[in-house]
Amino acid sequence: MIQDIYPHVFHNEFEIKTPDTDSYFLYFLGGCLMLCNNESNQIPQFKDLDSHREEAMEHCDFLFSIDDMDFYLVNETVTALEETDKLKLEKNNKIRDLKPMWVSFAAVSAQHLYRFYRTNQFCGCCGSPMLKGKKERAFICSSCGNTVYPKISPAVIVAVTHEGKILLTKYAGREYTRYGLIAGFTEFGETLEETVKREVMEEVGIKVKNLRYYKNQPWGFSDSLLVGYWAELDGSPQIHLDETELSTAAWLAPEDIPEDFTNLSLTHEMILLFKEGKVPPKHNF
Repeated sequence: MIQDIYPHVFHNEFEIKTPDTDSYFLYFLGGCLMLCNNESNQIPQFKDLDSHREEAMEHCDFLFSIDDMDFYLVNETVTALEETDKLKLEKNNKIRDLKPMWVSFAAVSAQHLYRFYRTNQFCGCCGSPMLKGKKERAFICSSCGNTVYPKISPAVIVAVTHEGKILLTKYAGREYTRYGLIAGFTEFGETLEETVKREVMEEVGIKVKNLRYYKNQPWGFSDSLLVGYWAELDGSPQIHLDETELSTAAWLAPEDIPEDFTNLSLTHEMILLFKEGKVPPKHNF
């Protein structure tokens, strides 16, 4: 999955650091990310900037390190970077395709923190300006002391099986057209298992039993922590589709599952496990 970057090591400890020209930078603007203008489409370094280099290095925040490589977020409200022969702006959906996978993970983790910095300029309680924390990654209100941390929303991914088939779905009204699994965010007051049962009932109108936790995944694309479950059908397999959420839901046998899955997401890993007959053994609760 996207976070599995071994032998590289991800270090997300909070630090206040100053970049050097070999440090890597992330610059987001209008739904785009700045990348190197070559076939590799790598994340650029400050030394790749022909102009505004000093300004960019002055107005940036340290994000994290991968091995000994430091990554910074350049503040787009202060520094206006433009495309050059070396650099280009690509749509953010390009992040999924960056290679090797640790580069994609770096980009989506930076995008997650970019939204945090971008959307917390003012306090949600009193409207006063927010200040960046000095001891932890947080914003602190300059007036009332309200503290805000990066948004991480728990969500479930559910693989429902029945008589040798798995329930696969497709979203309604999205550019993404591959099959996926039933998914949804946990509501206040809910356990993860209650979220599983509610989401399955809401989206396809069926009941499930024998829930089995599989694994979890940080998913910076939606500021989420995805939690994967296997479940079995409980009762009728008749699907009652919520057409506001889904365009398709179908029971598919392993041989009918398409081959167009990647190794980025928990969803795809679980689908491929079923297709290859490698579903983990049951440990019901």
